[in-house]
Amino acid sequence: MDGVIAADIRGRLRIRFQPGLMGPADLESFQKKLNGPQNLISLTLNTLTSSLLIVYKADEEFRNGLMRALADFSPAGPPASCPVSVYPPPEEQMPPNPIWRHLVHKALPLSIRSVFHVFKSIPHIFSGLGSLLKGYLSVEVLDASALLVCFLRRDFRSAGTLLFFFALSHYLEVWARKSSRAELYKSLAAQVEKVWVRTEDGSEILVDESELKEGDVIIIRAGSPVPVDGIVVDGEALVNQASMTGEPLAVRRVPGGAVFAGTSVEEGWLAVRADKVGTGTRVRSIMRYIEESEASKAGIQGRAERLADSIVPFSFILSALVYLITRDPIKAGNVLLVDYSCAIRLSTPLAVLSAMREGNENGLLIKGGRFLEEIAAADAIVFDKTGTLTEARPEVAAVIPFDGFNRSEALRLAACLEEHFPHPVGRAVVRQARVENLNHEEEHAQVDYVVAHGISSTWRGRKVILGSRHFVVEDEGVGLNPDEEAAAGAEAGLGRSVLYMAVGGQLAALISIADKVRPDVRETLTALREDGFKRAVMLTGDVRRTAEALAGQTGFTEFKSDMLPDEKARFVERMAEEGQRVIMVGDGLNDSAALSRARVGISMSDSSALARDVANVIILNGRLSNIHTARRLSEKTMRRIKSNYRLIVGLNTAFLGLGLFGLAGPGLTALLHNATTAAVAWRSTRSFLRPDDFMNSPEVIPGPSEEI
Repeated sequence: MDGVIAADIRGRLRIRFQPGLMGPADLESFQKKLNGPQNLISLTLNTLTSSLLIVYKADEEFRNGLMRALADFSPAGPPASCPVSVYPPPEEQMPPNPIWRHLVHKALPLSIRSVFHVFKSIPHIFSGLGSLLKGYLSVEVLDASALLVCFLRRDFRSAGTLLFFFALSHYLEVWARKSSRAELYKSLAAQVEKVWVRTEDGSEILVDESELKEGDVIIIRAGSPVPVDGIVVDGEALVNQASMTGEPLAVRRVPGGAVFAGTSVEEGWLAVRADKVGTGTRVRSIMRYIEESEASKAGIQGRAERLADSIVPFSFILSALVYLITRDPIKAGNVLLVDYSCAIRLSTPLAVLSAMREGNENGLLIKGGRFLEEIAAADAIVFDKTGTLTEARPEVAAVIPFDGFNRSEALRLAACLEEHFPHPVGRAVVRQARVENLNHEEEHAQVDYVVAHGISSTWRGRKVILGSRHFVVEDEGVGLNPDEEAAAGAEAGLGRSVLYMAVGGQLAALISIADKVRPDVRETLTALREDGFKRAVMLTGDVRRTAEALAGQTGFTEFKSDMLPDEKARFVERMAEEGQRVIMVGDGLNDSAALSRARVGISMSDSSALARDVANVIILNGRLSNIHTARRLSEKTMRRIKSNYRLIVGLNTAFLGLGLFGLAGPGLTALLHNATTAAVAWRSTRSFLRPDDFMNSPEVIPGPSEEI
């Protein structure tokens, strides 16, 4: 199979391949070809990122077999658009609390304690021996050597101290990881919605998503997410599958077609028979996100693990040199009781996981440690306009009638047409007519919707069209006189979008639509520039005049207008090719391609369900200012990791010196070293953020969606 190794850390292997190369059936076939499947922990295919993640018990022979199997494997064909996991990641159980166990052991006689210490040392010694036989001088070898030195000296107290701190370090690591997973799970699982289910008599009832059963027929209308994996039995719709395939364009689904949980219906409606519900879809997706979060290690975390293992041989070399110089086995053994590796390996992942948890507590769902490092290093940020800088809830700002129409007549007719197609701008027009109590009778003929252009119908014997300037003026040839041009230009100059309505070939009205800007945009932009971002760009599909007005209102000095989805993606790619580390902030639908090409993709909580799937970071509380908080959190995490390195090296070097010069015995040396490891681990779990890391931005509470 053609692919590249994207990450290769002991026990974890990620392979990236060409999009469309591998599918779920291929995944099952590949798993059957592996030797020693008992060493396989999880095997996950992600078609969105075109990658295969293999998590396995650290075994060099099994890894070599993996590489051979990958090289020889030939996928059968393109995948279905559904990420799949053959081996789900195991649920991690908390180990016994080592503090209580240690206190109980301390109350026992020394002879009994010694037996316990020998028994508890056996797994560590065998682990070190196994690593040594495979040719690795790893941290496990160093731990086993330190315990053997204690037993050869008959120093069971020092051995007990070592075992206690080994257990405490492991306990703290599992606790931090489990807590972070729980917070991530809670955040993702909270997105529970009510769904419509068709009963046997043909009626529809509203039920909680958690109550769905296999075989239920779910009714899904435009704008709603798909809650199950299933087969379409009725209806026709365009389904956006960006969360599964990364493609920004929706696909047509008719009876017999398959749909997957996490996608959404853009236009039309579907009746779907549920094949997989509950843990088979949404919860599986949640666990996949969490597994991806664990797998998306920060580069600094991978470097820490490699550094930890690379230091181990020097500990043995130094011990040998001390023995050659002093001929004192006690001093030589003291060197093995102090190592730099344990604290380095433990503190870095704890700091990353703790930062992810703290981000979650402050409205930031960060889906992997790698993204923390990328946010800290980023020097450019790109914002989509609609739904990101604005609240994506357009409102009618003005109705300007022409050609004998008055304001009420024009708004009434526009609402009568728009109510048939529930898109955001249409909702705004219908909502405004409702506010003004403009009731209407159906006087028009069948209404046709021209995708990405507008609406066409017949009203009182005359053709009526409603939509963009491109549709009405350029495609349909409706001319504008100077007064009409001036009115349209004035509205666009205010940063508003303009709907054109023509009746019988003459312009009947301009309907000006305003999308309210989020209240904290300008302040956030200023803070990000102070944080070190050298470039901030606004991208929008609006015409230049509208984009220029909004840029002036929000403080952007650089913007790009008339941008299509693929153009946004190419713009982000060009920035990356120029050496810029780009963060993209978008709504996750037509911006999905651009989000995937940035170092980090960020989405707002009030974006679509797909945005939460595509983005690497989700702002949960609707505050744009949380991007500034994410930057501060990421920078402080990286600084703490680096300062942990300095502490570990400095203190352990000092303890090593105490042991070499006979100023501290083996027991005290081991105690100081392991106490330092525990202290640095505790320091890694402390809060990163302080009050001055948050902007005093207004509370933003997303409004409820409105059904028409």
